[in-house]
Amino acid sequence: MKKILTLVLVSALGGMLTLGAYKLFLEPEQNVVVATNQTTPTFLPTSTASSLYNVEDKANFVLAAENTVNAVVHVKNVSISKGQMTLQDLFLGRNPQYKQLGTGSGVIINADGYIITNNHVIKNAHELSVTLNNNKTFEAELIGADPKTDIALLKIDAVEDLPFVTFADSDQAKIGEWVLAVGNPFNLTSTVTAGIISAKSRDLSGNSSQSFIQTDAAVNPGNSGGALVNTNGELVGINTAISSQTGSFIGYSFAVPSNIARKVVEDIMEYGNVQNGILGIKGGPLNSRFSEELGVDDTEGIYIDSVVEDSGADLAGLKKGDIIKEIDQIKISKFSDLTGHLSAKRPNDVVQLVISRNGNLENIPVTLLKNQTYTLPLVGEVKNAKPKDLKKFKVSNGVKIISLDTNYAEYWKNNGVEAGNIITAINDVKVNSVEDVQNILKNKSQSGYLRIELINSKGEKERYNFR
Repeated sequence: MKKILTLVLVSALGGMLTLGAYKLFLEPEQNVVVATNQTTPTFLPTSTASSLYNVEDKANFVLAAENTVNAVVHVKNVSISKGQMTLQDLFLGRNPQYKQLGTGSGVIINADGYIITNNHVIKNAHELSVTLNNNKTFEAELIGADPKTDIALLKIDAVEDLPFVTFADSDQAKIGEWVLAVGNPFNLTSTVTAGIISAKSRDLSGNSSQSFIQTDAAVNPGNSGGALVNTNGELVGINTAISSQTGSFIGYSFAVPSNIARKVVEDIMEYGNVQNGILGIKGGPLNSRFSEELGVDDTEGIYIDSVVEDSGADLAGLKKGDIIKEIDQIKISKFSDLTGHLSAKRPNDVVQLVISRNGNLENIPVTLLKNQTYTLPLVGEVKNAKPKDLKKFKVSNGVKIISLDTNYAEYWKNNGVEAGNIITAINDVKVNSVEDVQNILKNKSQSGYLRIELINSKGEKERYNFR
């Protein structure tokens, strides 16, 4: 029995050894494959172009500066100010005065010696002189000025042709475009600084009456009236203002766009004053809150709240509720976009509007007209009177009051004056139009009286004197 068990164990052990030898030496090798899940990486569009400028593509500041610096001049303004009157001055009948010197910059715009600058540079000037980059000094004549746009035009008589800067189309200037500011900050003549256009149609007044180009090129006191040029040395704007709490540059400066400046000086040269083309609408820019209040889907554009009677907008068929989206293919997002473009237009110019009406876009041409309304201080808004208005009050001339100044409305009502009455004369000068009113007030001294002659609701002639 023991022999049988021994034989079985030996046989089993032999079988195990035989199987192990087979597995180790004779069985074919099998590869083990481990499967894994691979995630495809997210594709990010990447440009393979070199991010470095070619030498030919770099902005050439040197060329732009050379084309500009000799055409930018130093403007000196000598004004006369009244001094503090003493008892001795009063006794001797003297009127103490002293001279005050102001400086700024200007840009020669043609070879004949016409120079554009800011109105605030030459304001109240008693003497004006201009010094060129070659140190030659000339007396300057003030041809005209427009306080609204802060642009003035000077003229010097030079024997030789002068270097000048050509105008660029400021509507084509782009945000991010390189520009140079050239002027005379702190009496440091022929100073050039560089920056980019950081915004357009910037309104600093808050009443949508301005439209500046904003740049981060350094501009300081003395740069006013100087040139803002592109990399071709072409005039993009007239440097006018800075945003600062210290009086010096802290990051942003502002220029009157060249299209507006050019139009103003052309008007001054041709007409002697600025010709404004009026659209004739009242309204405001849309945003999410206003759009929700008005119940409209658009959140960009100018919502027309009212249309001035007999204006270009009225004659073209614009209506309350229309939304101006474009003017002459320029997108309108805020009111200064609209007013900035219109500032470069004249009466009888035609502008192409794209409006949204009831959700549908329409193209409407509008002929701009002369200003038919004007805000008369202390009284309110007036407009040209129609023949039927004059006939109603049995007068041959006058302008019509269309709304009273809210601060003085109670005073006028207590005196029987209301909207619809006719003003026949101002400061003893008969008025036939809004332009007459503007011209009278333009020539009125700051301390002078304002005398209003009008026909009230009862048909009675009244005269009012205001300091």
